[in-house]
Amino acid sequence: MKNFNILIVLSLLLPNLIQSQMDSLKIKSTSDFAITGKGDNSAWANTDWVNLPKRNSEGLNYQTHVKVLYSSKGIYFLFHCEDEIITSTITEDYGKLYEEDVVEVFLWTDENYPFYFEYELSPTNYELPIFVPNVNGTFMGWKPWQYENERRIIHQTYIEQKDGKVSNWSAEFFIPYALLKPMSNVPPKSGTIWRANMYRLDYDKGNTRWSWQPYNINFHDYKMYGKFIFE
Repeated sequence: MKNFNILIVLSLLLPNLIQSQMDSLKIKSTSDFAITGKGDNSAWANTDWVNLPKRNSEGLNYQTHVKVLYSSKGIYFLFHCEDEIITSTITEDYGKLYEEDVVEVFLWTDENYPFYFEYELSPTNYELPIFVPNVNGTFMGWKPWQYENERRIIHQTYIEQKDGKVSNWSAEFFIPYALLKPMSNVPPKSGTIWRANMYRLDYDKGNTRWSWQPYNINFHDYKMYGKFIFE
């Protein structure tokens, strides 16, 4: 009877434990390294892939995976996106990249303020970095000022083909803490927690969406973001 009771308790707690684990991601530290777009630096071997579930019924069931690392100077991301057709005709930074294939990261560093950083990168390496104040669901992106030198994001993409056909594309980028000033809890240290979410959009057949954490209305549902826990 005692063992039976233990099993009942575990059966009640396990879903919550699994959900809690899914809602957070431990970010390992690294030394700084060069960005190539291929994710071929040995530093990436020190952390695991995170799967981004497909969130809607449209489109194809492509696989999308992400890795995250952080250093004393900034935070690194590596997306790997299975794909067959690259939809990326926008040839300028700050364009409406979300209307075509794109990966996105949202970083909410302090829950006391409804203010977060959004970054988008297209398969052809065009970017959209903006700061977003979000007041009761009303939001608008603002371009960072003096976006140069140590404040500039380093980014590269790579489109892989097999037998002359696209098989996948990857996006690798480094967001320096210098760009995120004056956001709170920046730079992070061991034990720091940021709220965050990671996304992908694809337009092969309809508008297909992937996200690390679910959302109700759109990608700006910041109160539903997961947690980055810096080791």
